[in-house]
Amino acid sequence: MSDLRVPYKILSPKAYQGLIATSQALEKSDLGKELIELVYLRVSQINGCAYCLEMHAAALRAGGAPQDKLDSLAGWRVSSHFSERERAALAWAESLVNVADTHAPDEDFAPLKAHFTEAEISDLCFAAALMSAFNRLAIGVRQ
Repeated sequence: MSDLRVPYKILSPKAYQGLIATSQALEKSDLGKELIELVYLRVSQINGCAYCLEMHAAALRAGGAPQDKLDSLAGWRVSSHFSERERAALAWAESLVNVADTHAPDEDFAPLKAHFTEAEISDLCFAAALMSAFNRLAIGVRQ
């Protein structure tokens, strides 16, 4: 990446702190750190954010996620490394990232109910939205 275009953390500290507060709240979520990090990594793959890809892959490795699972994340739909719970979360995250095309259909939302509470579904929505926001900042300002 090229040089940082604008120091957004300094120029918009209150807005940035709001994103950090959301991140910290999600760390305490019942979803668990590994699932949240998987969602962050998949969202970052879709959005093409190299900075975030490196950060979240490293966090997953540090947390003990198997390398073969990380290697197959982009192909999670046909990989044997993901549970039904993870598949439901990843499908929903992809649907939200691509909302202009998907419109977040019921067929992506319905499987969530078998694996997550309403609060966890809400947290999943925030996780996908938060990572998309961070991706857009990092890509836009060349972090």
